[in-house]
Amino acid sequence: MNDTIALLRARRSAPPAAMSGPSPTPEEIQTLLSLASRVPDHGKLAPWRFILFEGDGRARAGAIFADIYSRAHPGEDEARVMAENNRFTLAPLVVGVISRAAPHQKIPEWEQVLSAGAVCMNLLVAANALGYAAVWLTEWVAYDRGVLARLGVAEHERVAGFIHIGRADGPREDRVRPRITDIVTQF
Repeated sequence: MNDTIALLRARRSAPPAAMSGPSPTPEEIQTLLSLASRVPDHGKLAPWRFILFEGDGRARAGAIFADIYSRAHPGEDEARVMAENNRFTLAPLVVGVISRAAPHQKIPEWEQVLSAGAVCMNLLVAANALGYAAVWLTEWVAYDRGVLARLGVAEHERVAGFIHIGRADGPREDRVRPRITDIVTQF
């Protein structure tokens, strides 16, 4: 079995709460983003971009999440508000993959959206290849327009995913995978 197949077979998501530092180095981050960008992109539109949340930026994002959550849920348990405040501080690096899909004369918008999804997957695989743990999440913060506006996500943009990257010791549990016979038909 070659190394790529072995990596793909071994790749597992790790919850942010299981992650620790150190964060990828600046050089590793450049490698990760460069590899993430090597996806099918019909028309060479680059219909996606990145927002990096590292260092104090993670806490600043958390303050936004906690503020918006607590306004939407007055009287909510303080522990729940603190969980929102800490949402991006668990992993040392969170990469927001932002889809910029838009109408185009030749390239269907759907293909642009799929390209952003491919960016997320490449980023997960690249992080694992560098020895990091990673997980692709969205959750409510990816869909709340108040949050998105404060993160600098324009009205026409959408979050394809927030990729949390860090170190995780110990084995990662696998989830049940579909049986190939249940998901394949032959034409």
